[in-house]
Amino acid sequence: MKLNVVPAAAGAQWVRAGIRTFFRRPIALTGLFFMFMAALSLVAIVPVIGGIVALVLVPAFTVGLMDATRAADAGRFPLPGILFVAFHKGKAHARAMLWVGAFYALAVLCVVGVSALIDGGQFAQMYVGGGGGLSAERMEDPRFLTALWVATLLYLPVSLAFWYAPALVHWYGVTPAKSLFFSVVAVLRNARAFLVYGLLWTALSLGVGLLMMLVLLMTTSSSDIGLATMAMFPLSVLLAAMFFSSLWFTFLGSFQPDDDALIDTPTT
Repeated sequence: MKLNVVPAAAGAQWVRAGIRTFFRRPIALTGLFFMFMAALSLVAIVPVIGGIVALVLVPAFTVGLMDATRAADAGRFPLPGILFVAFHKGKAHARAMLWVGAFYALAVLCVVGVSALIDGGQFAQMYVGGGGGLSAERMEDPRFLTALWVATLLYLPVSLAFWYAPALVHWYGVTPAKSLFFSVVAVLRNARAFLVYGLLWTALSLGVGLLMMLVLLMTTSSSDIGLATMAMFPLSVLLAAMFFSSLWFTFLGSFQPDDDALIDTPTT
């Protein structure tokens, strides 16, 4: 395995490849994304430990979505079981993936914990789904806004560390601790490509959202605005599924196996 340092234009290529591959198997990839969200939601409702367990499972399920994109890109139909592919390689591999998940859960809980010190836990409650969503009252609360921005800034290094970590453990057998380090190095070395990648996804999300909102405002009455807003949910899901499809191509572009083929069995 070796790191590829790619030009800024690679970020745009990753976005295009993710969208193109999504439309090869739109139903399958959208369905798998729904499974991803539903599985985490079901686990999260378990009292006390549900939210933590859901965070632990995020890296493993993300690998499942990446492998689904890999299958679709190769012309295969990704079946539902692919979401759990990270647990199909034996106990040692599953244990390594769960360690990555445990590190991720700890990092996220630390970020949320710091935000709770700022706003008394409002952002933390919203994040775990037990405190409602965004409201005008919250957006006018300076403590909540400060907590929101602090949490966002603190999550950036977490995102760097875990962007590639699950995939490195799954496909290259890298140990959990080393995978975090290699992930940070890879993202920083390809910072220009990731800047383009992030800007394009942000612009695409905002552009599609604004266009859809304008269409809904022109075609619905004020009394139906709540229903119209709900109609935007399927579009948000499609965009999210496309984004997750593009994750595979960021990994494929940033790392190159020594033997020109991805390692399917982890080293021990």
